[in-house]
Amino acid sequence: MIFNAVLANSVTYKDAWQNCLSRIKAQTTAEEFAKWFLPIIPLEFDGTKLRLRVPSKNFVEQIENNYIALLRPSIAESFGQQTRLSYMIPQTDVAQPSSSMPSDTASSYGTNPLPTANISNFNPFTLPGLRRIDPQLNKNYTFDTFIEGECNRLVRSASMSVAINPGNNTPFNPLYIYGDSGLGKTHVAQAIGNEIALRHPELQVLYVAMNKFQSQYQAATINKDVPNFIHFYQGIDVLILDDIQELSGKPGTQSAFFNIFNHLQMSGKQLVLISDKPPVELKDIEERLLTRFKWGLSAQINIPDYQTKIKIIKAKAAHLNAEIPEEVVLYLADNISANIREIEGAISSLVANTSFMGRRITKTLAKDILKGYISLYQKEITIDHIIDTVCSFLNVDRERMNSAERTRDVAMARQMAMYLAKQLTKMPLTAIGMAIGGRNHATVLHSCKTISNLMDTDKSFRQQVEELEKLVSA
Repeated sequence: MIFNAVLANSVTYKDAWQNCLSRIKAQTTAEEFAKWFLPIIPLEFDGTKLRLRVPSKNFVEQIENNYIALLRPSIAESFGQQTRLSYMIPQTDVAQPSSSMPSDTASSYGTNPLPTANISNFNPFTLPGLRRIDPQLNKNYTFDTFIEGECNRLVRSASMSVAINPGNNTPFNPLYIYGDSGLGKTHVAQAIGNEIALRHPELQVLYVAMNKFQSQYQAATINKDVPNFIHFYQGIDVLILDDIQELSGKPGTQSAFFNIFNHLQMSGKQLVLISDKPPVELKDIEERLLTRFKWGLSAQINIPDYQTKIKIIKAKAAHLNAEIPEEVVLYLADNISANIREIEGAISSLVANTSFMGRRITKTLAKDILKGYISLYQKEITIDHIIDTVCSFLNVDRERMNSAERTRDVAMARQMAMYLAKQLTKMPLTAIGMAIGGRNHATVLHSCKTISNLMDTDKSFRQQVEELEKLVSA
């Protein structure tokens, strides 16, 4: 509602002020509202300047430093964007005790027009040479590169819906995404930002981690620039905040974010919040914020299921231009119980080792080099178990294996047993040799090299060794 000069001296401006108070009351605590807003009395509105009576100069400073970002949008909505504020302070508060009549202070706090929802001078994400801000988005994080599965289908669908139609036109505002670390929350959050930037280039998108938001608030507090800090974020069309749980125990930042949240919500802007916990499990965060976190949709990303893990492994391998045999893919999917980030790290390590060492990707190699990257379920394998399995598979008597006999079948059985013992146990070479015929560590090394070379040159032999390895590990 914008007033003109004809209505300037009517009582209508008082009704408009009551509308302002109603909006502010819904966004503050009862104590804040009673202390900082009820004492304000509207005196006059001439169409461009609104005169307000306040108790003291200190009162004005408190309003300007802590609540102007809340007051400005409400006044702009009721009186017009170009409205100027003028404060009336009793003369007793400005060193004129002889008079009880109020005087109109030419307050420097409110002589500028209320800014529109633009990017203010407080801009920590300035692009060189431009007035726009850097949205802080990684172009590699898109919906095309996000692997969808049963574990994340709801999140992916809701996120795409928000990207297509951001703001209050969707019921998913705010969209609150939560889940354990490394499951793809940041990926899908940035995918939302990239998709909106593509579909709606007129909208200003910003992704920011809560630790950066917090450090900006602290700097603004030190520089007495909190109103501009709040106003900057109120000018964003799509705000994506990661690690929202880090608001815990930070009342000042929570208060600032509360004002930002309310303004964006009421202005039809989109909020996307990322957390490692659902709203009900967040601690030391004001109830009024927690309530607002539940207004839209809360969606969880779970640990990837078996089929999703297979998709992730194959997609990562394709991205690295690596061919991973189906057997190795299934082995990894069967045994990895880690998050997506660790799965990708393990595959990168596997590919790097094979590329630099010139070795073929096999299940045996995967077991060997992935021990430090993933958690594998593996029963304790003993040398005795390996010997028994090899003897049974090759139909060689155990006594013959441990004897000095050097016939072809016995020597091959002995070498296979040594190779598997080195691959599948943590026993030193000397202990392996002593357990298999009382040989020394040099014999064990020679046997392992012989088997490895044969596997590289003889496909049927390699299949035989891998079949033996399955039996040993079963």
